[in-house]
Amino acid sequence: MKNRIRKEKLNMRSALTDEELQQKSFFIFQKLKSFPLVQEAKNISVYVDFRNEVKTNQIIQHFLSVGKKVMVPISIPSTKQMLFSQLIDPEKDLIPGNYGILEPRQNAIRIVDPDCLDLILVPGVAFDPQGYRIGYGGGYYDRFFSQRKKRISAIALAFDLQIAEALPSEPFDHPVDYIITETRIITCK
Repeated sequence: MKNRIRKEKLNMRSALTDEELQQKSFFIFQKLKSFPLVQEAKNISVYVDFRNEVKTNQIIQHFLSVGKKVMVPISIPSTKQMLFSQLIDPEKDLIPGNYGILEPRQNAIRIVDPDCLDLILVPGVAFDPQGYRIGYGGGYYDRFFSQRKKRISAIALAFDLQIAEALPSEPFDHPVDYIITETRIITCK
């Protein structure tokens, strides 16, 4: 079931034109930057967009320009864990890493304790209004959230076409708190 939904939503997302991607991502950015939880946060993890995900470059640049500390995830495929590195200069720091996703180059890795995070922006393929998500199947984010002692607020960035009425969920799935799309902000239950 999850694989079928994943494939369907990925196909829908990949059908977006570059112009649609940029425009929808801009509307999401506008909602995100004025969201109170985001305005209060000082240390934020932001994924670096990949393929046709909600574009995050503008978000990263904005957060850096207003003095927030930006951390980016680094995936460790052998353990399915994520580390977080403080990003200072996206242009100089990032190169293609695991899965082709931009990650900090070796001399730009600045590992931080994930418990310093106030907020984490979560990518995904499909989401439902309860906050459950289908990612790419690696379980990195669910594993990360299950290992935290401190509760970290999570906001998913998604296009409306990625929202499903309900998704299958497992006991180890960790729902996000909010989903921001180009037309709405969903408070998850």
